[in-house]
Amino acid sequence: MTSNQPSIAVAASSPDQDVYAARLAETLGCPLCSDEDESHALLLVKTDQRLELRESGKKAPGPVYIDFVSGKSAHRRRFGGGRGQPLARAIGLKQGRTPSVLDATAGLGRDAFVLASLGCEVRMVERSPVIAALLEDALLRAQDDPEVFIIVSRMKLLRGDAKEQLLALPQEAWPDVVYMDPMYPHREKSALVKKEMRTFRHWWGMMKIVPNCWKRPGRLHVTGLW
Repeated sequence: MTSNQPSIAVAASSPDQDVYAARLAETLGCPLCSDEDESHALLLVKTDQRLELRESGKKAPGPVYIDFVSGKSAHRRRFGGGRGQPLARAIGLKQGRTPSVLDATAGLGRDAFVLASLGCEVRMVERSPVIAALLEDALLRAQDDPEVFIIVSRMKLLRGDAKEQLLALPQEAWPDVVYMDPMYPHREKSALVKKEMRTFRHWWGMMKIVPNCWKRPGRLHVTGLW
C-alpha cells in the first residue's frame, strides 16, 4: 500500500470466516479488524456469501463485490448480443475464429467474462491485490454453478503488471489479442457503476495505459473499446 492510498483493513462478518479473513490480511499485508470498525477508509469483508469491499462513513455507498452468476453478468450472458456485440467485434471474434485474449485491465472482470462466455480463453491481469482478491473470490463462487463453471474455466487470473506478465511468456504462448479498457472500471453511467467507480477511485485511482507501448511484432493484436 502506498502512502497516497487510504487505509484498508480486512474483516470477517461471522466467526466462520475468521480463518479466511486472517489469511487474506496476511497475504495483503493489511490489518485485521472488526467489520464494524470505521477507523479505516475501506474494509475488505468476508461474509458467509462473498468477499466485498466496503467504504466507511455514514454516507458510504453499498458494498462492491463481483458476481459472475447473477445480476449484470447473467443478463449479458443471456441477452448481450453474442458475437455481434461491440466487444466481440473489437477482438476479432467471428465465425470460425475464437482468439485467445489477455485482458490487461481486468477490473471487475465483466469484459473477460463476456469473452469467456463466447468461447475465448482469457487471461485476466489485475495489478491491485485488493481487486484481484475480489476476482478470485468471484471465480471460486462461480464454480458452484454448473452453467457458469464452464465459462469461468476459460478465465485465468494473473496478478501484477499486464505488460510484465505478457513479456514473461514465451512468444509461442502469447495471446492472439491484448484487450484494454481505458475507462476502467467501466464505461457505463448507472448508479451501480458510479458506486463502484467511487470506491475504486478512492482506493487507487484510474489506470491509464498507452496502447502504443504494447505494440509488438508478429501476430499480437492490441485492441480496446476506445
